[in-house]
Amino acid sequence: MAKTDWKAEAKALKKKVRKLKDSLTAAAGPVAEAVSEAVGDVVVAAKKALKPVSPLAPASFPVLPAIKGAEFAAVEAGVRYQNRKDVMLVRLAPGTTMAGVFTRSSTRSGCVRDCQAKLAMKVPDGAGAAIIVNSGNSNAFTGRVGDEAVAAVTGAVAEALGVPASRVFSSSTGVIGEPLPFEKITAKVPDLVAALQEDAVEMAAQAIMTTDTFPKGAAATVQGEGGVIHISGIAKGSGMIAPDMATMLVYIFTDAKIGANQLQKMISRNVDATFNSITVDSDTSTSDTLLIAATGQSPAAELKGPTLKAFETALAGVMRDLALQVVRDGEGATKLVEVRVTGAATDEDAAKVAFSIANSPLVKTAVAGQDPNWGRIVAAVGKSGAQADRDKLTIRFGDILVAQNGWRNPDYREEDGAAYMQGQELVFAVDLGLGKSKRSVWTCDLTSRYIEINADYRS
Repeated sequence: MAKTDWKAEAKALKKKVRKLKDSLTAAAGPVAEAVSEAVGDVVVAAKKALKPVSPLAPASFPVLPAIKGAEFAAVEAGVRYQNRKDVMLVRLAPGTTMAGVFTRSSTRSGCVRDCQAKLAMKVPDGAGAAIIVNSGNSNAFTGRVGDEAVAAVTGAVAEALGVPASRVFSSSTGVIGEPLPFEKITAKVPDLVAALQEDAVEMAAQAIMTTDTFPKGAAATVQGEGGVIHISGIAKGSGMIAPDMATMLVYIFTDAKIGANQLQKMISRNVDATFNSITVDSDTSTSDTLLIAATGQSPAAELKGPTLKAFETALAGVMRDLALQVVRDGEGATKLVEVRVTGAATDEDAAKVAFSIANSPLVKTAVAGQDPNWGRIVAAVGKSGAQADRDKLTIRFGDILVAQNGWRNPDYREEDGAAYMQGQELVFAVDLGLGKSKRSVWTCDLTSRYIEINADYRS
């Protein structure tokens, strides 16, 4: 009997196994690729499902009138997000006047401090201006490195557009405490400049979004002496929303002829009733910015008299519209709530009560659950620190009288309150019966979706 060569047999078997493995891999390759693509599609679909558009969103982005002297562009720079535009640029014509209001946070970002300093500077005669904004990184609490990033970005824009660096205003929004990868932004400045056009404002509104589920815009027109005056505004904001000014970026543009001092007085007069009267979660941001630019390119005469008043009314309307869109896009929001306080002894007391109710987690979760738990409103009034008298307090859900004279209205029915709470837009009216001061504040409900968004914000 011949001796078996076991080494040769093993070698032959290994060769057969390799061939079989190669053939199986070749056959399975297309299947594996198809499975991988299918899984990828499922992941993408799941991600989209996790970020649905707010049910309170407008039907569509509004048609905003072009503002002569203002051009817009947006590009993808990859600051944090992939496959979406995340930097926008606005070029403003020579002679444009600027004004702004900002967060009063003691940890405000380098961009905010830079804008504040530049607005206080004397404007060079006939100088143009620019605004550059990135999303995905707030460049806040980043020390000297953050200041250097602001200087690099604004300097690159100034050089590309031929405007003084003191007239380039920047904003950043997103994660706090991480250095801004400014090189990604400066590298895209040439592309931004090349893409500038008057009708790209919606694209600019999309580029500044973070956890927003829809871009925000509002507009108005005013008949001036000698022509029409246009106002267009865009905003971003969804979470970390509370007064001074809320986590929002707002940019308003007009072709009106108006001086910077008048413009500043107007927005300062109207900010409390608009952007400082909204709250999603009572958290004030480090980056809140409202900038307004007037190019003076309208054929209408310089604003004065009745036209000046009409313009301010229209501007306040645009500010209010944008502010309410921010609340409508509150993280996880399903309901818009107006807290309407009247009969307060002082304006300060009216504000204390309104915000105490609007910021109460108990009130906001009751709204989310469509529970007409008016006792939580009573508790919020009591903890506010404002002067209040139980026996003079009146509470209404819309037109439904819920409580008065220190007790529940005997005609109030729980089923009526429950039916009212099913609406998407609610009004909680509280009259303190102590004076003539009043304040309205807008908020939204607090849902589990808010927790999901913010628990996973940096991943």
